[in-house]
Amino acid sequence: MASAQPPSNSGVKWTRDEHVIAFNLYCQLPFGKLHHGNPRIIELARVLERTPDSVAMKLSNFARLDPTLRERGVGGLSRGAKGEEEVWIEFAADPESLVFESERLVASRRGQLVEMSAGIDTRDLPPPGKERDALVRVRVNQGFFRRRIISAFDTRCCVTGLEIPELLVASHIVPWARDPENRMNPRNGLCLNALHDKAFDKGLMWIEEGFVVRFSERFFQDRRVDNPATSWLTGFDGKRLRLPKMFTPDPELLRRHRNMVSSR
Repeated sequence: MASAQPPSNSGVKWTRDEHVIAFNLYCQLPFGKLHHGNPRIIELARVLERTPDSVAMKLSNFARLDPTLRERGVGGLSRGAKGEEEVWIEFAADPESLVFESERLVASRRGQLVEMSAGIDTRDLPPPGKERDALVRVRVNQGFFRRRIISAFDTRCCVTGLEIPELLVASHIVPWARDPENRMNPRNGLCLNALHDKAFDKGLMWIEEGFVVRFSERFFQDRRVDNPATSWLTGFDGKRLRLPKMFTPDPELLRRHRNMVSSR
């Protein structure tokens, strides 16, 4: 039996595009899952025509530069390539542009339009043109943010522990429209179930110092508080958030959300 042939790019220097594509996947995987047996790493290895070991090592090299991991005293491999550093620098300078480029490159490798590859809803988009292109960009980036937050919180609501992906929302702490600089910041995100996400968005729920969940007094003054659904919603009052291993919510952004709630 003939031995398996190595991938065509085995041993070839990584290009910038390949670094950007690998960074896209790095941002969507928990740190503990950067191994060659991960199905998503195996899939990317096939697309890039590289070995799963090579891709896993590249992702670990990105981890050594991750500021979030550095804060926790955790890192990936001790040495890496200049290409990883350059991608991190680009991401820090303009995260929205790099994220969209990474999604576009992934789509190109798949032979798909970026909106199809990213799985965004296109049914209500306008005809081809500048307006459509702008909306596609926003939705692709929002989809990336969602995947990053859901992954960081291990696909669990940080208030209730609910583990049904279809009912989970990547909620911005400070809304997308209010703070462009933090739109793609994973520390500006919470993984919430759809009901608590709506309460958070409407200022009926907020997070106090120490990551303690609080609800509006309106719930407790209303006679409908005895309703089982309302009781479940507010039953987490005073409980502490389930914090992720990476991307702990930024206390300053949570404070800004509380200030917005109090000013309503």
